[in-house]
Amino acid sequence: MEPTSTPALLRTLRVALHLSFAALLAIGALRVLLTHRPDRAVVVLVLSLTLVLAGVYLAGTVWERNFAQGRTRRDPGPLAVPWLLLIIALWTVLTLHSADFSWAAFPLFFVVLVVLGRATALVCIAGLTAVVVLAQILHAPPSGFSPAMAIGPVIGAIVAVVIGFAYRALYRDAQRHRRTVRALEAARAELALQERAAGRAGERERLSREIHDTLAQGLASIVLMSRAAHEALAGEQRDLAAGRLQVIEDTAARNLAEARRFVRDLSAPALDADLPSALQALCAQTAELARAAGRELDCCFRAEGVFDGAALPGAHRAVLLRAAQSLLANVTAHAGARTAVVTLAAWDDAVTLDVYDDGAGFRVDAAQAGSAGDAGGEGGPAMAAGDHGYGLVKLRARIAELDGTLVVESAPGEGTAVSVRLPLPDASRSEGPAPAALQTERIQPQDPRIGQPRTDGEAR
Repeated sequence: MEPTSTPALLRTLRVALHLSFAALLAIGALRVLLTHRPDRAVVVLVLSLTLVLAGVYLAGTVWERNFAQGRTRRDPGPLAVPWLLLIIALWTVLTLHSADFSWAAFPLFFVVLVVLGRATALVCIAGLTAVVVLAQILHAPPSGFSPAMAIGPVIGAIVAVVIGFAYRALYRDAQRHRRTVRALEAARAELALQERAAGRAGERERLSREIHDTLAQGLASIVLMSRAAHEALAGEQRDLAAGRLQVIEDTAARNLAEARRFVRDLSAPALDADLPSALQALCAQTAELARAAGRELDCCFRAEGVFDGAALPGAHRAVLLRAAQSLLANVTAHAGARTAVVTLAAWDDAVTLDVYDDGAGFRVDAAQAGSAGDAGGEGGPAMAAGDHGYGLVKLRARIAELDGTLVVESAPGEGTAVSVRLPLPDASRSEGPAPAALQTERIQPQDPRIGQPRTDGEAR
């Protein structure tokens, strides 16, 4: 059996208080009716005052209950003291007329303790006790008054005061508990709103990066190809224009497939294949787009190590593919390069992606300083920051989510190299040799920019 809660106990006490007052009032009226039956005027007066007292008492308690439960907005508080004084006055008249109403003083003590302040309540209870003792004296037979008629009401008043103070302590504790619960509920609701807002913001951020690295890049390529097709048509080079229109159609078809995939399940479309195959196809598409635009770009892909899609986490594959898409798109748009190399390498504890081009290059410090606005400068992979800093900033954010690093090396006229390093999760590591799916051939990867081997410990 579950223990009774404090609010439930207080409700029970209030109901018992009101019922006891009604019962004692009814008993007093019944005794008057039985003992004064011949005197109809007295009976009518007492019963009328009893009904008025019961009506006033009931009206006040019902009003207070409706206000507490929110059924009415009219606060009975300002009228609580006049209501209590009217009840005391009616009860005093009845008690002085018949001592049988003295017993109703006991529940009335509790009402006084609830409505009035402590000091005022004690004074009022002393006055009610004096009325009870006076009624006992007035209605006692000759030489029939005894000390017990005074001691009994005094002891009853003392007991009522002690119980009343205990009730008030329980009531304050229940109110404090109720306020605490409401505060916790409000805090929980606010936290839920913040979590939902953070979730929406995170999802918008993720979708914006996906759209920037896929659909936006594809649409940019379509714009470039359409301009090139217009130039070919203006020069009456129909075959060249037809080839460029075919590139536009293929690019639009790929972007349409990606848009449909976003709508269906928001996954990475190009990762239906393994990562090396996706990067290989991306390099071929980049070279094809450059040739269609009238520029020669030799874009090749190298894989150092054996990769298995099941061994590399999906989040890592998605970030590496999006990084390659963003970087190669900027190579095509800004670098003016003739050669671009994408290198994917597996290590014991990490996987790296290097993108190099021999284009115009740029000042890295100027691009980083302008990442909050427009990076400026000429091309290179890091010119993802060229579109008002969005690409480079978002790429760094995506890599940072996986505790990875992004290193940009460039100078005007010397090309650009960008290296992305993503640490592998603990489940993909081992104390001994690398997992079979990620074992490398332990060759020294060549930096295509300088043509010299690079050690494993060198920063990527």
